[in-house]
Amino acid sequence: MIKDLTACFDELVDPRVTRRCDHRLIDILVIAVSAVIACAESWEDIELYGRSKLAWLKTFLALPNGIPSHDTFRRVFMLIDPDAFEGCFARWAQSLMSKVEREVVAIDGKTVRRSGCRRHDHSPLHLVSAWASDQGLVLGQREVDGKSNEITAIPELLDTLHLDGAIVTLDAMGCQKDIAARIRAKGADYLLALKANHGRAFEAACEHFERTCFSRGAGGRPACDAFDDSHGRLVRRRVFVNPAIGELEPLHEWPDLRALLAVETIRSVNGTGKTETEIRYFLTSCNDDPAVLAQAIRRHWSIENALHWVLDVTFREDDSRVRHRTAARNLALLRKIAINLVAADRSSQTSLRGRRKNAVWNDDYMLRIITRQFDA
Repeated sequence: MIKDLTACFDELVDPRVTRRCDHRLIDILVIAVSAVIACAESWEDIELYGRSKLAWLKTFLALPNGIPSHDTFRRVFMLIDPDAFEGCFARWAQSLMSKVEREVVAIDGKTVRRSGCRRHDHSPLHLVSAWASDQGLVLGQREVDGKSNEITAIPELLDTLHLDGAIVTLDAMGCQKDIAARIRAKGADYLLALKANHGRAFEAACEHFERTCFSRGAGGRPACDAFDDSHGRLVRRRVFVNPAIGELEPLHEWPDLRALLAVETIRSVNGTGKTETEIRYFLTSCNDDPAVLAQAIRRHWSIENALHWVLDVTFREDDSRVRHRTAARNLALLRKIAINLVAADRSSQTSLRGRRKNAVWNDDYMLRIITRQFDA
């Protein structure tokens, strides 16, 4: 009945001494996922959900000794190898993807604000996630070591993903030659934000576009010029493309670099009379139409709006007081499993929050969520 969900955990090794265990690992995991979908935020919440739904859960789980205690849930998620758990998740998420031409895979980091602990001298947990923006799927996550930054975690995350034909977008932190090479090795193209932390390359980009496009009398014309009047503001976006990378010496060593982009955003908020102008620069290995690249740049920010914002507001991730590093990381992955399952219901116009509440009240709907069997 729940084969697709349990397949996510088939290869996960039980870290306990199994002959002394009262509860099956798969039962613990399925209860935890269902409880997080049903608005559970702590180990106590997960136990309460299980006890409230015992009769229903017994229709598809063995539960030889009933529902585990909250201490059992806490200990198990402290023991589960998070790297192995994330590997299982990445394989499961990949199985959910449909074929989308030029899927935009956005990679960005987020901090679980209250997961730090001064007593044990560790900072809040920071995770880098991959987000398939067209399909609204979390593809994977990786922890950023407290003594390093996202540059070390991004290659580890990329290694777990299947990216053939995708456009991978990253902000300035991920704008690194080694990361670009890793993306190309995975059969994908990169679209990377170039900022002042790359001194010579950034200066060369600014000087080139100022001379050819933005200064008075410059003859450069935008490859894409679009207007957007939604959300109470008028926005004009002009995309300038320079494929002649050979004349910019600081960019010569970038792997398979095909174009340098400048995106000028002119924003006017209705009724205020104020106008703001911003110019951003990007490096890309893509050979796509500039309109496709402009859309990919905008799609990158869906990881903030459709994933990070949802984790904070709908799942209250930043309020979580789970401070044990491994447990906090595994609980964060449970939330992402829940997001993938709940968001899969495209037949409903209800918000994610509303769908989660419906799953609490309606066991049939919860079963449809965890088995991904929705009406067309």
